[in-house]
Formats: sequence, structure tokens, C-alpha cells
Amino acid sequence: MGRRPTIADLARKAGVSVATVDRVLNGRHPVREETARRVYQAASEIGYHAAALIHQRITADLPKMDLAFLLQKEGQPFYQAFAKAIREAADATAGVRVRAEIEFVKTQSPAEVAERLQSLARRAQAVAATSLDHHMVTQVVQDLKVEGKPVFSLLSDFAQGVRESYLGLNNLKVGRTAAWLISRTAPRPGKVAIFVGSHRWHGHELRETGFRSYFREYAPRFEILETLVNLETRQVTHEATLNLLDRHPDIAGFYVAGGGMEGAITALREERPVPLPSVVVNELTPDSSAALQDHIITATIVTPLPSLCRALIDLMVGTVRAGPSETPGQLFLPLSLHVPESL
Repeated sequence: MGRRPTIADLARKAGVSVATVDRVLNGRHPVREETARRVYQAASEIGYHAAALIHQRITADLPKMDLAFLLQKEGQPFYQAFAKAIREAADATAGVRVRAEIEFVKTQSPAEVAERLQSLARRAQAVAATSLDHHMVTQVVQDLKVEGKPVFSLLSDFAQGVRESYLGLNNLKVGRTAAWLISRTAPRPGKVAIFVGSHRWHGHELRETGFRSYFREYAPRFEILETLVNLETRQVTHEATLNLLDRHPDIAGFYVAGGGMEGAITALREERPVPLPSVVVNELTPDSSAALQDHIITATIVTPLPSLCRALIDLMVGTVRAGPSETPGQLFLPLSLHVPESL
């Protein structure tokens, strides 16, 4: 085991004196919030034993704000990373003590999403969620808006014109980026396919639109097959990929526009078609990282979660303080791209 970080290690990491760290820890003399937060950040990074105490000292006298977040699929590495980034952004928010309550839906049913949004809003001043687009969800968002509880859509938009703001990637551009990659890296022009989670995911619909429009405009020698719905599950995607490879052994490439990529990766490892089709997926997880390094897939398009969550918390805090904007907005984050040689 390594030695336990000391107060001197913490001071060095934070770029301050040991005396300053001592003042932050003991609260004997005032320290600027910016400096105290730098000490807390350093303590978190090096695993200093009193990191929680430092955070408590920083936020003790700040006004409190309760924010709630509803995410998908708790067991998936991507959503675990999303929750972690939300908590870190909440802890790093200056001028206010943010309590972030994070829940995960058990299903993707509109009824469950609507019920959970209502429940969270009773305990929070603003709510952000990942959700499919459905009239039941839109109605709840409208009701919460009337009550003064703004709702923010994440990753895939919903309740357009009613929700406060959308934060995520520009999904039309994501689809076009995936198509560009496949058209440039496929072993030959030929058949290509796209998987979407459901036709109720607005972001998936936009990705499909961008995907198809790019091939029509710039790569007409490729034939786009009928869209495959995988319900964002590993099992369905695995079976659908095996079926795709069996029916179309000359497949040139495909894009998994939502979740379930693990099933596609497993099918490719099992079948090892020659030549391998060009395959693009979303988000960097242990599965996609390994598949990239093994040259099973071509690229992964990544959401910058830390910057998204910092922007999200700032927007939610600002809206609670100043009230909703007159016009619902959207904030597009720049996508990141990983290929086998970038890891």
C-alpha cells in the first residue's frame, strides 16, 4: 500500500502553503472560496482523508439549492460516469451549496419517466433528465413549468418548446459524423445499417436523419438498409447483429446510434467477418475501449461529460435564481472522437 497523503502533499498539489491548508481545514481565519475550492479539488484528486471535511467547511455558510437528475440504466458504465460527473460538478459549484439527487429509471416507459419526474420535482427546485419524447412526459414537464419547476433535457431532447433547455451533442451532426467515418473507412462501398434504441428517442431520430442524409449527399454508392430497433439492450443488439451479418455477409459498415453496443461488439468477436465492416458506436466504456484497441470497431463518438455537467449545473442554478428564460434554449457540446490509435 502507498503512504497516506499528508497535509504537505495537499499543499503542494493545491499550490498553496501548509498554513493556508490548515486555515481551510480548521476554519480559524477566512480563506477565499476560490482558494478553498482549489484545496478541496486537490484533496479529492490525491485521496486526502479530510476531503469531505474540507467540502463541508467550504459550503457551510452558502445558500442551499436542491437539484434532481433522472438518468437511464444504472448498471451501464456510461451512466455511472454521468452520475459521477454530475456529483463532481455540483461539488465544484461556487457561491451555492448544491445537493444533487440522482435517480435512475428501471424501464424506459413514458409512464415511469413521468411519475419519477413528478416525484423528484417535489423535492427539488429544478430537474434534469434523459428521456424519450412522449406526450405523457411533455404534459408533466408542462405542469412542472406552471409550478415554477424548470426541466432540462439531456443527451436526447424531449418536450421541445416546454422544457427549459437541452444540453448534449448536436445529434444531427453526430449522425453525419458516423456516416462520414464509415464512408471513409469501410472495406468497400456496399450495404450499411443503423441501430436506434426506439423511434421515441428524439436524439436517435436526428442521428438517423443525419446518417442517411450524408450518404445520400456524399456517398451514394452505399446502400442504407432498413433501420434496426435494438431497444438499447445488449441482448437484442447481439441477436440483431448476428442476423445482420448472416443475411448480409458483404455488409460494409453499421452505426449503433444509441445503447446496446456491447451486443454488437460481442457478435463481431464471435463471427469475425472478413473483411470486418466499419463500425461506429457511442461513448468510451471498458467494452468500447477494448474493442477499439482490438480493432473490432472503427471509432467511438464521445459526449464530454465533465463539461456538459458543469454547464448543466450552472444553467440550473442560474434558472432557479433568475427564473426561466423567455425562449427555451439548447446548448450543444463539441463531440470527441476516439479511434484505435488515439487510446
